[in-house]
Order: sequence, then structure tokens, then C-alpha cells
Amino acid sequence: MKRVLITGAAGFLGSHLCDRFIKEGYNVVGMDNLITGDLKNIEHLFKLENFEFYNHDVSKFVHVPGDLDYILHFASPASPIDYLKIPIQTLKVGSLGTHNLLGLAKAKKACMLIASTSEVYGDPNVHPQPETYWGNVNPVGPRGVYDEAKRFQEAITMAYHTFHGLDTKIVRIFNTYGPRMRLNDGRVLPAFIGQALRGEDLTIFGDGSQTRSFCYVDDLVEGIYRLLLSDYHQPVNIGNPSEITISQFAEEIIKLTGTNQKVIYKDLPVDDPKQRQPDITRAREILNWELKVSREEGLKITYDYFRSLSQEELYKSKHRFE
Repeated sequence: MKRVLITGAAGFLGSHLCDRFIKEGYNVVGMDNLITGDLKNIEHLFKLENFEFYNHDVSKFVHVPGDLDYILHFASPASPIDYLKIPIQTLKVGSLGTHNLLGLAKAKKACMLIASTSEVYGDPNVHPQPETYWGNVNPVGPRGVYDEAKRFQEAITMAYHTFHGLDTKIVRIFNTYGPRMRLNDGRVLPAFIGQALRGEDLTIFGDGSQTRSFCYVDDLVEGIYRLLLSDYHQPVNIGNPSEITISQFAEEIIKLTGTNQKVIYKDLPVDDPKQRQPDITRAREILNWELKVSREEGLKITYDYFRSLSQEELYKSKHRFE
């Protein structure tokens, strides 16, 4: 059986990746320091013989006994609320953490895939964004701690590939959603659904004309799995090329939840990107990857998940970061 290390295993994306690799018959080693992850996301795996878990911060030296075939580096705060609260940790997990894991991959002769992000494009001047676009990022703005950590992560990963011959992959992830997202993580989808479930007005930052494109988590995981098993080493966008304005999305959430909340507007945060739409030509051609889950179907699954949360969880999520 192949053995894979997944960092950020207790997070939204990491936990879904653990599920996928268990399903594919791998021995899975999960690692997370739980700074933003939650053991509830992977507690169903603890009874399995082919799953083990390490509570560890990858910014410190990483040791995993035994062989490793693959390393997937998904440890990082990924929402503005998180990385504005813990900016140093965000920079360290993208730099020191990536360096430590690349060293581990080199020692184990393992293939390493890193989770990069559409944020490397910043507030883009090119639309949609192809992998060849170098981005428009403010390195000293409030979002710079995340954007530049990911850009450095890509650079050092490619350096290990070209200098050491390490087998590496880079996935640039666009807006993704699904069960196990945190209601209070600050991103628009859980924020809107949480507000609707609590009977609150939906809050739009800016005038609502900014766009996002939402990819359901199962589609993302399929793209990541295909990229890992490919022989391609340059960055690959994985996301939904169908964009929607935030105002339109708010109306979709109101219709989905059957609520009649108002929409209120607040100032747009500094450096918040106004457009997000991936060019997925590379993923289509190299990975033969396409979206399978419609936004309507994915939103219903996600809404049902959030609706299943207890009232205590629902209201606690509102106040956690206040």
C-alpha cells in the first residue's frame, strides 16, 4: 500500500483529501497543529488501521518514521479572518513549513504536492487568470502575509524540483466550498449561510459587483488527485470558470435558504480582489479534468451540512473572532 502524508489534515480541504486517499486504499498519515483545523473533521478515520495522526506544527522539524510515497502540503490558514489574526504563523507555515516538508520529501524520495492559491494573482489585471500570469500583489498590505507566503512556497518548491530533481506538483486553488467549512472563517459562502440561518441580514463588502467562482470540494479533490499522479510540474489552476457577482450570489443564498433577509453593504477591505475566474485550459488538457457538480447541487449539500449544526455551534460561530 502506498503511504501519503497530508498536512492540514483536520482542516476543510485536508480532511476531504484524507477521505479520498483512504477510499483509494492508501495508508494515510494526517498532520495538523489544530490552529484552525478541527479533529471533528477526521474523527471518523481514527478507528481505521490505515490512518494515523500527528498533532504537530510543520513550521518545526518534521519527522515521520517509515516510508512515504507522497506528501500533500495543505497546512495553512486560508481565510482573511485567520491570517489577519495570526500573520506570523501564516508566513512561517508557507516558508519554514514548506522547506521542512521539501526536506522530508527529499529524504524519503517522495513526490510532494503543494496547495497554492488563486491569491498568488492578487487583484488581477488579467481576466480570467491563466497560470502564465504573474499577478498583482501588494507584499506589504494586510493580505500580503498569505499571498507572499504562497508565492514563496511555489518558488522554493520549484527550486527543489530544478536543483534536486524532486518530483513536485503545484495546484493553484480557486474558491472552493462544501461540508466542513467553518461558519466563522470569514469567506463569503459560510458567512452568507450563517447569517441566513441566524436570521440576520446578509453583509456584502463593497458594492457587490466583485466576482468569485465557486468549485465544489469533490471536484477540487479529483483535480488534485489527478495532478498528483501526473508527470506535470508547473502550476495548475483548479476551480470553476463560471463566475458570479457577490450580489447575485447573495440572492442565490436567500433563495436557497428560503429566508427574506435584506442585503446590507459595508466598505470593501483593503486589497480585496475584484475579480476571480480561473483559466482551466491547462487542467482540461493535461489532467482531462472537468467540473461535475453544479453550483445548485453543491450549495444544497453545503446548506444541509450547515443546517445540521447545533444552535450552539451556529451562534458561537458569530462571536468567535469578535
